[in-house]
Amino acid sequence: MQQVDISEKWFAIVNPVAGSGKGLVDLPQITKLLRDNNICYELVFSQYKRHVVELTVQAVNEGYRRIIVIGGDGTLHEVVNGLFIQQTVPAEEVTISVIAVGTGNDWIRMFGIPTRYSEAIRAICEGATFLQDVGEVAYEESHYAQSRYMANVAGVGFDASVTRRYEHYKSKGKKGRYLYLKSFIYNYFRYRSSGVKVWVDGELVHNDLLFSAAIGICKYHGGGFQLLPSAIADDGMFDITLIKPFHWWHLLFRFNRLFNGTVYSIGHCVHYRGSNIRIESTPNIPVAVDGELLGGTPLEFTMHYHRVKVIVNKEFLK
Repeated sequence: MQQVDISEKWFAIVNPVAGSGKGLVDLPQITKLLRDNNICYELVFSQYKRHVVELTVQAVNEGYRRIIVIGGDGTLHEVVNGLFIQQTVPAEEVTISVIAVGTGNDWIRMFGIPTRYSEAIRAICEGATFLQDVGEVAYEESHYAQSRYMANVAGVGFDASVTRRYEHYKSKGKKGRYLYLKSFIYNYFRYRSSGVKVWVDGELVHNDLLFSAAIGICKYHGGGFQLLPSAIADDGMFDITLIKPFHWWHLLFRFNRLFNGTVYSIGHCVHYRGSNIRIESTPNIPVAVDGELLGGTPLEFTMHYHRVKVIVNKEFLK
């Protein structure tokens, strides 16, 4: 058998708990498709929280320059953070592909990558790549300053509280594609707006009560919510949607607008764009980044232009 250069070999990271274990159940089918398409790979499994970050650093240090994510948005989030931790090569010299087995699978929606495994692997074979932006989020957790990189969307306030409820349900063993929607409805009638200041590129754009905010590079999160319909993943700018306080009936008959790209037709939603965003609040409110619940305010988002190379559906580039 011909020896394959390690830089040409795919390092496939499996998150066995993604999608409530869907990746592990479907792994025989996925690996068969990889072999049938003559994709040479090394298979590894994450074993604990943040292990994917360590595996990514290890892979790059060993010479791998191609990584397959067999997981969800959270797994991709950890791979991206691993790329920025390693010091061997610039992050953009490593190619990332995703075979989605998660619950939300929001990142792939942006780039037209199908959830069908055979089609996702076809995209790997076709090799269409895209250099996307990456955001850096500075936040506070347990009174300590922290930072993390993001590839998709961050939610602040109500948005993050939904993620907290969602994680609570999952910790209780609950499953299902509508679990995030259930978490949304649960919090919708309980969450209270906070006093928030928002600066975009140094300009104070909001100083009032705020229900929720979404800041992103891509359009989708929460399993198909499209709160950032104008987002462009390689323009060096964050899109930010601020949702001002409203009565529940204001959304009752407009709920579909959260999914169909017309969210800005809801009068309580406003849109800004910028490369640096700062958020302060009283009291402090939580933040979730790429579906991962982190700490809270104060927050600062900094853009890194064209920093991660990803496999996309070739139709996306047309």
